[in-house]
Amino acid sequence: MPAPHDRNHSPALLIIEDDDTIGRHLDTGLRAHGYATTWCRTGNGGLQAARTAPPEIILLDLGLPDADGIDIARELRSRHPDLLLVILTARNEEIDIIAGLDAGADDYLVKPFALSVLLARLRAHLRRLPPGHDDQETVHRIGALVVDTRARTCLLGGAEVALRPKEFDLLAVLAEHAGTAVSREDLMARVWDENWFGPTKTLDVTLASLRRRLAQSAAQSVPPADPPSISTLRGFGYRLESEHGISERP
Repeated sequence: MPAPHDRNHSPALLIIEDDDTIGRHLDTGLRAHGYATTWCRTGNGGLQAARTAPPEIILLDLGLPDADGIDIARELRSRHPDLLLVILTARNEEIDIIAGLDAGADDYLVKPFALSVLLARLRAHLRRLPPGHDDQETVHRIGALVVDTRARTCLLGGAEVALRPKEFDLLAVLAEHAGTAVSREDLMARVWDENWFGPTKTLDVTLASLRRRLAQSAAQSVPPADPPSISTLRGFGYRLESEHGISERP
C-alpha cells in the first residue's frame, strides 16, 4: 500500500460515518492531506462502496443508523483482508474496544479526536506495512531542489545544502507534500512528536532558519539556482511550491 505522502498516489480511503459534522471534517481534512476519500453515511452503503471500488483504508463509525458497526467490521475484514481498518467510536468502554479489535479492526479512536492524531496513526500503520507494500519515494525533486530522505541529503542546483536535523526533517515533510498545504499540527507531529505539547513557535523558528539556509545556498550557487518557495498559509500551515522563488516570510 503506498504511503499517503507519495505525491504520485492518493490512497483510497473510505469513511463510513453518519454524523454530518464529523464526516465532513474527515472528508475535507483527509483530502487536504493527500487521501482520495469516499464518504458513506450508512453501513450498507459503505459495504456497497467497498465492493464497487475496494479501498486501501476504511474509517468505520460503530454507531451507524442501519447496522451494527461490529457486524460491518467483520464483513469488511472477511471481504478485504489486506485493508487498513480503523474504528471510530464514542464508546470508550474496554469491552467495546476489544469487540472492535476482535472483529478485525487494526486500530480505534475514541471520539472526539484531533485530525492530527488520526493522521499520525495512519502514518504509523502505513510505515509498518511489510516490504513490497510501501512504494514511498525517497528522492523528491522540486525544480532545482533535490531532497533524498534515505540519504538525508539536500541538493540545490547540484550543491549540497547544510541543514540541521530538524531543518532537514521539516523540509522532507514539505517536499513529500510539495504543492499541498500541510497544517502546523501535522508538521509538529511529523517533525517533533505526535504528542508534542510545547509552543508551536519552535516550528516558526525552524522554518525561518530553513528559508535562510536555502536562500544563502541559492545566492552562492554557480550558476544561480532558485529553490521552490515555502508559502505561509496564515491560520493553517505551510506549502512548498513547485514554482521558483526564495520564500515568503511569515
